[in-house]
Amino acid sequence: MTTPIPTSTSVTESSVIPAPLAQVWHLIKLQDFHNFWTKLSKSEHVKGASPETDIVKWTFKDGTVQDVKQEEHSTIDHFITYSVIASTPALTYSSVISTIRCYAVTTGPNEGSTFVQWSANFSSDADAGVIEDARFKRQEALADLASAVAKK
Repeated sequence: MTTPIPTSTSVTESSVIPAPLAQVWHLIKLQDFHNFWTKLSKSEHVKGASPETDIVKWTFKDGTVQDVKQEEHSTIDHFITYSVIASTPALTYSSVISTIRCYAVTTGPNEGSTFVQWSANFSSDADAGVIEDARFKRQEALADLASAVAKK
């Protein structure tokens, strides 16, 4: 029997996107992630969910399908928090909650840009492979976000 590698169950990646906050924030809607994240083939609202619950189905190009629930959203503080509530294939861990925060860069050489931070907190049964995969996916998604904004 192998012993699991002790690991942190959180990951945070960040990037400075060379575009104003309003332009970047406009893309940070769960149902619009396919407009920038190249790993997604589509993202769409789930019909029939309760009026108080925003659930979006993400279909990844590798065939994975995840239902994500918007837990929190602030147009004032520019952040969105979501959790994965269903996945096909099933996740190898119990839960994850993620937050994307956007900040205007107001001074210095990157003034007029947007600082974007994408974090995730996993349940304690997530292993090192899950955490590293999340790190790489966030890095790729942030690069995709920068590319999408540059095209506009």
